[in-house]
Amino acid sequence: MLKLYGGVLSRASIVQWYLEELQIPYEYIQLDMHVEDHKQPEFLAINPMGRLPAIVDEDFQLWESGAILLYLAEKYGDSLTFEQRTILTQWILFGNSTLSSAILVKENLLREAPELLTALNQILQRQSFLMGDRFTAADVAVGSLLAYIPIMMRMDVSAYPDVVNEIKQTMTKVDLNLYPAVLEYVKRLTQREAFQKSIGSRYKT
Repeated sequence: MLKLYGGVLSRASIVQWYLEELQIPYEYIQLDMHVEDHKQPEFLAINPMGRLPAIVDEDFQLWESGAILLYLAEKYGDSLTFEQRTILTQWILFGNSTLSSAILVKENLLREAPELLTALNQILQRQSFLMGDRFTAADVAVGSLLAYIPIMMRMDVSAYPDVVNEIKQTMTKVDLNLYPAVLEYVKRLTQREAFQKSIGSRYKT
C-alpha cells in the first residue's frame, strides 16, 4: 500500500486530496515536526532533504508535492497526450512556484497576486477547470493554494505564532471577491468529497 508521510501545515494534505480523488488505497503517516521526526535517519532515508511530504509506493520513493502529483497523475490518473501532460506540468509548476510565491511571500503579494488572479479569473470564466472541462492534478496544485486563502482567515493559528501568523496577516490582503470566477472555482473545489476528506478535514472547512 502506498504510504504518504506528512506533518501539520505541510503540503501533504494536497497530495492526500489527489489520492482521495484517485481513490487509491494509502496509509497516512504523520510525523511530529516539533520533535523533528522528519530529521530522523528513518525518514532521511526516504527524503534526505528532511522535508514533507514524501511517498513510498512499493519500492519507489519520491518527495516534493509537485513531483508526487505528477507521478500519481502519470501512474494512476486518466490517460493524457504528451501535450496534455506538458500542460499539466506547467500548471503544477505554476502553483508550486509562481502562484505560491506571489501569495505566501508578503513582499510579492500586492505586486504579483492581483495580476495572476486576474489572469486566472479570465481563464475560469471560459472553462470549469484549468485544463478544460475535467478535473485534473492541475486543479489540486493550484486550487489547494487558492483554497488556503479563505481557510487561513478562519484558522486558529495560536499554536503556530510565528510563521503562520505572518502568512495569515499576508493573506488578509487577498480579496477573492474581486475575482468572481476564481471564487466560484474555489467554492466548487472545496465542496468535492475528496477535498473534504483531506484538506477540509484538517482545517475544518
